[in-house]
Amino acid sequence: MRSLTREQTRAIDRFAIEQLGVPGVVLMENAGRLCADAVAGFLHGPAGRKVAICAGAGNNGGDGFVVARHLSMRGAHVAVFLVGPLEKLSGDAEINCRIARNLGLDIREVGSLYLADLSKELAGFDVVVDAVGGTGIRGALRGDIAVAVEQINAAGVPVVAVDIPTGLDCDTGKAEGPTVRAAMTVTMVARKKGFDSPESAEYTGEVRVVDIGIPAEMVSRDAVDARDTEQDMS
Repeated sequence: MRSLTREQTRAIDRFAIEQLGVPGVVLMENAGRLCADAVAGFLHGPAGRKVAICAGAGNNGGDGFVVARHLSMRGAHVAVFLVGPLEKLSGDAEINCRIARNLGLDIREVGSLYLADLSKELAGFDVVVDAVGGTGIRGALRGDIAVAVEQINAAGVPVVAVDIPTGLDCDTGKAEGPTVRAAMTVTMVARKKGFDSPESAEYTGEVRVVDIGIPAEMVSRDAVDARDTEQDMS
Protein backbone atom coordinates (compact mmCIF):
# COMPACT_ATOMS: atom_id res chain seq x y z
CA MET A 1 0.00 0.00 0.00
CA ARG A 2 1.44 3.36 -1.01
CA SER A 3 2.29 6.14 1.41
CA LEU A 4 0.02 9.18 1.46
CA THR A 5 0.83 12.85 1.15
CA ARG A 6 -0.95 15.47 3.24
CA GLU A 7 -3.36 16.31 0.41
CA GLN A 8 -4.07 12.65 -0.41
CA THR A 9 -4.91 12.03 3.24
CA ARG A 10 -7.38 14.93 3.18
CA ALA A 11 -8.89 13.71 -0.10
CA ILE A 12 -9.56 10.25 1.31
CA ASP A 13 -11.18 11.74 4.42
CA ARG A 14 -13.40 13.93 2.20
CA PHE A 15 -14.33 10.93 0.06
CA ALA A 16 -15.32 8.91 3.13
CA ILE A 17 -17.45 11.73 4.52
CA GLU A 18 -18.96 13.23 1.35
CA GLN A 19 -19.23 10.23 -0.97
CA LEU A 20 -19.48 7.21 1.33
CA GLY A 21 -21.51 9.08 3.94
CA VAL A 22 -19.35 8.10 6.90
CA PRO A 23 -19.72 10.89 9.50
CA GLY A 24 -16.46 12.44 10.64
CA VAL A 25 -17.28 11.58 14.24
CA VAL A 26 -17.44 7.88 13.26
CA LEU A 27 -14.00 8.09 11.63
CA MET A 28 -12.70 9.76 14.78
CA GLU A 29 -14.22 7.06 16.97
CA ASN A 30 -12.62 4.32 14.87
CA ALA A 31 -9.24 6.08 14.89
CA GLY A 32 -9.26 6.69 18.64
CA ARG A 33 -10.44 3.19 19.52
CA LEU A 34 -7.72 1.55 17.43
CA CYS A 35 -5.09 3.89 18.88
CA ALA A 36 -6.30 2.85 22.32
CA ASP A 37 -5.81 -0.79 21.30
CA ALA A 38 -2.23 0.00 20.27
CA VAL A 39 -1.49 1.86 23.52
CA ALA A 40 -2.95 -1.05 25.50
CA GLY A 41 -0.62 -3.42 23.65
CA PHE A 42 2.33 -1.10 24.20
CA LEU A 43 1.63 -1.23 27.95
CA HIS A 44 1.03 -5.00 27.89
CA GLY A 45 -2.38 -4.30 29.37
CA PRO A 46 -3.76 -0.91 30.44
CA ALA A 47 -5.47 -1.90 33.72
CA GLY A 48 -3.96 0.04 36.59
CA ARG A 49 -1.52 1.90 34.35
CA LYS A 50 -1.23 5.69 34.26
CA VAL A 51 -1.78 7.24 30.84
CA ALA A 52 -1.39 10.94 29.97
CA ILE A 53 -3.08 12.21 26.81
CA CYS A 54 -1.66 15.50 25.51
CA ALA A 55 -4.35 16.89 23.22
CA GLY A 56 -4.62 19.87 20.92
CA ALA A 57 -7.75 21.72 19.83
CA GLY A 58 -8.08 20.05 16.40
CA ASN A 59 -9.13 16.62 15.16
CA ASN A 60 -5.92 15.03 16.43
CA GLY A 61 -6.93 16.16 19.89
CA GLY A 62 -10.40 14.75 19.28
CA ASP A 63 -8.80 11.36 18.59
CA GLY A 64 -7.02 11.78 21.91
CA PHE A 65 -10.29 12.18 23.81
CA VAL A 66 -11.54 8.93 22.24
CA VAL A 67 -8.29 7.21 23.28
CA ALA A 68 -8.76 8.50 26.82
CA ARG A 69 -12.32 7.20 27.03
CA HIS A 70 -11.50 3.71 25.78
CA LEU A 71 -8.42 3.29 27.98
CA SER A 72 -10.36 4.50 31.01
CA MET A 73 -13.04 1.91 30.28
CA ARG A 74 -10.29 -0.74 30.34
CA GLY A 75 -9.10 0.26 33.80
CA ALA A 76 -6.31 2.73 33.06
CA HIS A 77 -5.87 5.88 35.15
CA VAL A 78 -6.15 8.56 32.46
CA ALA A 79 -5.58 12.30 32.48
CA VAL A 80 -6.02 14.56 29.45
CA PHE A 81 -3.77 17.62 29.26
CA LEU A 82 -5.46 20.03 26.85
CA VAL A 83 -3.00 22.46 25.30
CA GLY A 84 -5.21 25.53 25.08
CA PRO A 85 -8.68 26.49 26.32
CA LEU A 86 -11.73 24.25 26.08
CA GLU A 87 -13.63 26.93 24.16
CA LYS A 88 -11.31 26.49 21.17
CA LEU A 89 -12.61 22.97 20.58
CA SER A 90 -15.21 22.58 17.84
CA GLY A 91 -16.90 19.95 15.67
CA ASP A 92 -16.09 16.30 16.27
CA ALA A 93 -13.31 17.14 18.74
CA GLU A 94 -15.73 19.12 20.90
CA ILE A 95 -18.24 16.26 20.79
CA ASN A 96 -15.68 13.77 22.09
CA CYS A 97 -14.42 16.20 24.72
CA ARG A 98 -18.00 16.64 25.94
CA ILE A 99 -18.46 12.86 26.17
CA ALA A 100 -15.23 12.56 28.15
CA ARG A 101 -16.34 15.32 30.53
CA ASN A 102 -19.76 13.72 30.97
CA LEU A 103 -17.98 10.51 31.96
CA GLY A 104 -16.02 12.41 34.58
CA LEU A 105 -12.60 11.93 33.00
CA ASP A 106 -9.73 14.04 34.32
CA ILE A 107 -9.31 16.90 31.81
CA ARG A 108 -6.80 19.62 32.61
CA GLU A 109 -6.45 22.82 30.60
CA VAL A 110 -2.77 23.64 30.20
CA GLY A 111 -2.40 27.29 29.28
CA SER A 112 0.77 29.32 28.79
CA LEU A 113 1.22 29.87 32.52
CA TYR A 114 1.38 26.13 33.27
CA LEU A 115 3.24 24.76 30.26
CA ALA A 116 6.65 25.24 31.85
CA ASP A 117 5.77 22.60 34.47
CA LEU A 118 4.11 20.12 32.11
CA SER A 119 7.12 17.78 31.98
CA LYS A 120 7.00 17.39 35.76
CA GLU A 121 3.31 16.44 35.57
CA LEU A 122 3.91 13.94 32.76
CA ALA A 123 6.89 12.31 34.48
CA GLY A 124 4.60 10.37 36.80
CA PHE A 125 2.81 8.50 33.99
CA ASP A 126 3.63 5.19 32.34
CA VAL A 127 3.06 6.51 28.80
CA VAL A 128 2.21 9.79 27.09
CA VAL A 129 -0.12 9.82 24.10
CA ASP A 130 0.75 12.63 21.70
CA ALA A 131 -2.50 13.96 20.19
CA VAL A 132 -1.45 17.61 20.00
CA GLY A 133 -1.09 18.21 16.26
CA GLY A 134 -1.65 16.18 13.11
CA THR A 135 -0.69 15.96 9.46
CA GLY A 136 -1.72 19.54 8.69
CA ILE A 137 1.29 21.06 10.47
CA ARG A 138 3.81 22.75 8.18
CA GLY A 139 7.05 24.40 9.21
CA ALA A 140 8.48 24.89 12.67
CA LEU A 141 6.11 24.89 15.63
CA ARG A 142 5.67 28.12 17.55
CA GLY A 143 4.08 29.35 20.74
CA ASP A 144 2.35 27.06 23.21
CA ILE A 145 2.40 24.02 20.92
CA ALA A 146 6.18 24.25 20.56
CA VAL A 147 6.59 24.51 24.33
CA ALA A 148 4.22 21.58 24.88
CA VAL A 149 6.26 19.38 22.52
CA GLU A 150 9.49 20.31 24.29
CA GLN A 151 7.86 19.44 27.62
CA ILE A 152 6.61 16.07 26.33
CA ASN A 153 10.13 15.17 25.21
CA ALA A 154 11.62 16.37 28.50
CA ALA A 155 9.33 14.18 30.62
CA GLY A 156 11.40 11.06 30.03
CA VAL A 157 8.29 8.93 29.47
CA PRO A 158 7.69 6.76 26.37
CA VAL A 159 5.38 8.39 23.84
CA VAL A 160 2.80 6.92 21.48
CA ALA A 161 1.91 9.40 18.73
CA VAL A 162 -1.55 9.57 17.15
CA ASP A 163 -1.25 9.56 13.33
CA ILE A 164 2.04 11.52 13.25
CA PRO A 165 4.43 12.90 15.89
CA THR A 166 3.56 16.55 16.47
CA GLY A 167 5.96 18.76 14.54
CA LEU A 168 7.00 16.19 11.91
CA ASP A 169 6.20 17.24 8.34
CA CYS A 170 3.79 14.76 6.74
CA ASP A 171 5.26 15.07 3.25
CA THR A 172 9.00 15.42 3.89
CA GLY A 173 9.53 13.60 7.18
CA LYS A 174 11.62 16.53 8.37
CA ALA A 175 11.57 18.12 11.82
CA GLU A 176 12.03 21.84 11.26
CA GLY A 177 11.61 22.71 14.93
CA PRO A 178 10.50 21.05 18.17
CA THR A 179 9.12 17.61 17.31
CA VAL A 180 7.81 14.80 19.48
CA ARG A 181 10.10 11.78 19.68
CA ALA A 182 7.77 8.79 19.85
CA ALA A 183 8.46 5.15 20.63
CA MET A 184 5.47 4.23 18.46
CA THR A 185 3.29 6.04 15.92
CA VAL A 186 -0.22 4.75 15.22
CA THR A 187 -1.15 6.17 11.82
CA MET A 188 -4.49 6.05 10.04
CA VAL A 189 -5.31 4.32 6.72
CA ALA A 190 -1.73 4.20 5.38
CA ARG A 191 1.82 5.32 6.11
CA LYS A 192 2.50 8.98 5.50
CA LYS A 193 4.88 10.03 2.73
CA GLY A 194 7.30 11.59 5.20
CA PHE A 195 7.74 8.25 6.96
CA ASP A 196 9.61 6.99 3.86
CA SER A 197 12.47 9.33 4.77
CA PRO A 198 15.02 7.48 6.92
CA GLU A 199 15.51 10.55 9.13
CA SER A 200 11.88 10.38 10.28
CA ALA A 201 12.45 7.12 12.17
CA GLU A 202 14.02 8.84 15.18
CA TYR A 203 10.70 10.65 15.68
CA THR A 204 8.13 8.02 14.69
CA GLY A 205 9.63 4.96 16.34
CA GLU A 206 7.68 1.87 15.29
CA VAL A 207 4.96 2.78 12.79
CA ARG A 208 1.69 0.88 13.04
CA VAL A 209 -1.04 1.42 10.41
CA VAL A 210 -4.67 1.00 11.47
CA ASP A 211 -7.84 0.73 9.39
CA ILE A 212 -10.51 3.26 10.39
CA GLY A 213 -13.31 2.04 8.12
CA ILE A 214 -12.24 3.45 4.75
CA PRO A 215 -11.97 0.80 1.98
CA ALA A 216 -8.32 -0.03 1.36
CA GLU A 217 -8.74 0.27 -2.41
CA MET A 218 -9.42 3.99 -1.98
CA VAL A 219 -5.78 4.43 -1.01
CA SER A 220 -4.51 3.14 -4.35
CA ARG A 221 -7.09 4.74 -6.64
CA ASP A 222 -5.83 7.38 -9.02
CA ALA A 223 -9.36 8.82 -8.83
CA VAL A 224 -8.67 10.07 -5.33
CA ASP A 225 -5.72 12.10 -6.61
CA ALA A 226 -7.77 13.37 -9.54
CA ARG A 227 -10.68 14.36 -7.29
CA ASP A 228 -8.31 16.20 -4.96
CA THR A 229 -6.74 18.10 -7.86
CA GLU A 230 -10.13 19.09 -9.26
CA GLN A 231 -11.33 20.40 -5.88
CA ASP A 232 -8.13 22.37 -5.31
CA MET A 233 -8.50 24.03 -8.73
CA SER A 234 -12.19 24.89 -8.31
